[in-house]
Amino acid sequence: MACPSGGADPVVALFERRTAPIADLADHAGDVAKACHAMAVRFHRGGKLVVFGNGGQSTDAQHVAVEFVHPVIVGKRALPAISLTSDVATLTGVAATEGLAEIFAHQIRFLAEPTDIALALSLDGNCLSVLNGLDRARSMGMLTVALVGGDGGEIVVRGAADHVLLARSHDPRIVKEVHVTTYHVLWELVHVFFEQPGVLEPAVVS
Repeated sequence: MACPSGGADPVVALFERRTAPIADLADHAGDVAKACHAMAVRFHRGGKLVVFGNGGQSTDAQHVAVEFVHPVIVGKRALPAISLTSDVATLTGVAATEGLAEIFAHQIRFLAEPTDIALALSLDGNCLSVLNGLDRARSMGMLTVALVGGDGGEIVVRGAADHVLLARSHDPRIVKEVHVTTYHVLWELVHVFFEQPGVLEPAVVS
């Protein structure tokens, strides 16, 4: 369909803006697999998933948690996961006394264990509350995974997570779309590792 003004088709352009970030994610399939294997090992050892993010990523955090706790695919194993954005009373209480920057770190301190997994979601990697949450998680010995947009911001600069998976776009809508794809892949690959005998034993942990 040609654009009435003679320019590029706006519909095609909308899809083209999404092609490169998805292709880049596919190019980093090995990094995704390493993150999933590390997550599966933690689950295998009795850990749980702790997910957090601000704004739109707060709803993604809740989405991720329910995917693991209540799989929509019949026959898939339910795995323990919590979202730190679900309890409004806790969030506002911590924000009032400790400050917004501590809303995730404070919860991780009291709700998480060293065997757990921290999964952070951020549009640009610069949100202080997300960075502080990752810092607290790493100080406790948790596995840290970050889904970030753009160039990864401070999360990449500071090496704030063990595994960083980028949605290489500065358009927040596209970042969110790629993140949805990414965390569905994370869920699926974790289950793939669970279904392969022996791959979660200490001798094969990478």
